[in-house]
Amino acid sequence: MLFRRRREETGWKRFRIAVWPRRSWSRSVAYFTKRVLRLSGSPHAIAAGVAAGVFASFTPYLGFHIIGAAAIAWLIGGNVIASAIGTFAGNPLTFPVIWTATLETGRYILGYNAAPSDRWIGRRLMHMEFDALWQPLLKPMTVGGLLWGTLAAVIAYGLLRGSIAAFQQQRRRRLVERAKARARLQADALSRQKTTATA
Repeated sequence: MLFRRRREETGWKRFRIAVWPRRSWSRSVAYFTKRVLRLSGSPHAIAAGVAAGVFASFTPYLGFHIIGAAAIAWLIGGNVIASAIGTFAGNPLTFPVIWTATLETGRYILGYNAAPSDRWIGRRLMHMEFDALWQPLLKPMTVGGLLWGTLAAVIAYGLLRGSIAAFQQQRRRRLVERAKARARLQADALSRQKTTATA
């Protein structure tokens, strides 16, 4: 194959890269920030798309975050590609914090007293009993996720909209300056051609 790796990566290495980026988290964040800023669309659409992805990351339904983010982005007039990028708010570093916060908040709102034991949760997960997991685990995480997800989405939208608008304005200014510089060069070249033709 044309773009195949010289050395095949082991399963462990692929898992490590999925959990921890190849270079660093700061470079990954910078990469995704630039990807968001360079998307085409209005500042509202891009910021709303990212906010939809951030909101979806706070739900406990792993595997459905991108689908949920795309649906929410479509409903609120956001950019669907930006919503997929926004789901990276949920990652191996943030998920433990998100899950703990959403579970505890949901339990508090619903008035649950006793937390299910780790052994009980593990046994239910092994047998994949959704009904048994819904009431003590998924329901409070969903309720807490709605609250924390909305808060995080509003903050993400507020931070991004202004930044995207400023970036797009600066980019337009640079494009206009380049177009003017090209026009000046073409005008100079034409004037030189005229002077050499008359001489």
